[in-house]
Amino acid sequence: MWKEFREFAIRGDVVDLAVAVIIGAAFGKIVTSFVGDILMPPVGRLLGADFSNLFIVLAGNQTFATLADAKKAGVPTLNYGLFLQSIFDFIIVAFAVFQVVRQINRLRRPLVAAPAVVAPATKDCSFCFMAVPVRATRCPHCTSTLG
Repeated sequence: MWKEFREFAIRGDVVDLAVAVIIGAAFGKIVTSFVGDILMPPVGRLLGADFSNLFIVLAGNQTFATLADAKKAGVPTLNYGLFLQSIFDFIIVAFAVFQVVRQINRLRRPLVAAPAVVAPATKDCSFCFMAVPVRATRCPHCTSTLG
């Protein structure tokens, strides 16, 4: 059993998958930081709201200035601002993956060779207008000399 597991674990597919998961996790952190720290603050400023502090208190009539204050008080909240940030994360990751897959598919596509130009095999006799081979010097139909 150990031998089979070792063969399975060191196969190229498993190693490639492990590398992809690690790189994907790192890429996800970069995108999350980009959305939360770079993209959303200007968008929030344009819209007049800080997305990380958009929430609805679900218990009673209490109000809190920030989500951190509500969490500190232990009040259940509906964090729709964080949900919107997650949607932006997903859209950016999906677009990046789409671009990568698109480029890979473009590189995998077989190159279509230009159609070869085929020289005509026959020509018309200028006297009887019958088709004769290109290399012929005399027409086999009317026996005229071809030029």
